[in-house]
Amino acid sequence: SFNCNFVLLQFSSNKMTDNIHKFLAEEQDVKVVEKIYGKVVDMLIPGETLEYIAVQKKPAVNIAPDCIALTSKRIIFFHPKNLGLSMEFQDYLWKDIEDCHFKEGFLGSEFMIKTIIGTTVTMDYLPKVQARKLYQFAQHKSEEMQEYRRQIELENKRASAGGGVVVNSGSTAPELPQQPAAPIE
Repeated sequence: SFNCNFVLLQFSSNKMTDNIHKFLAEEQDVKVVEKIYGKVVDMLIPGETLEYIAVQKKPAVNIAPDCIALTSKRIIFFHPKNLGLSMEFQDYLWKDIEDCHFKEGFLGSEFMIKTIIGTTVTMDYLPKVQARKLYQFAQHKSEEMQEYRRQIELENKRASAGGGVVVNSGSTAPELPQQPAAPIE
């Protein structure tokens, strides 16, 4: 029984290591990524996938760095508190993000998002290559969401122009004559 549990625990640990391996390509801290990975996976909704994790790297002591996790549906900012014993996070759906930018500096990069309601969130001291990856993914999602918002706007305009359909209004509408189907040749 003990050996069985040990093997299962070892398999589970190896599986997690395999899962986080793809998030370590840009020299992210393994321990931090493991911790964030576990938290993000617990927060994912059905159909949502974790795409990227960026880890802050301050020039001085970096006991509990901030992180950004990108999923297929949102962006999540993680801010450890109390030397990493607790965690505060902010998440934003991609459809609510208006714009994103990053600036490269001497000691790292700063990544910034702006929401459609004007909220601005930034994270500094990100390794430059990680900030570029965040920006690249965010730009791709931004293009998708611009198209999504455009479609919603078109649907709203159609509905407000009288293109809506009334169902079960209580009155009987006259039947329209049906046209015969075109013959198939």
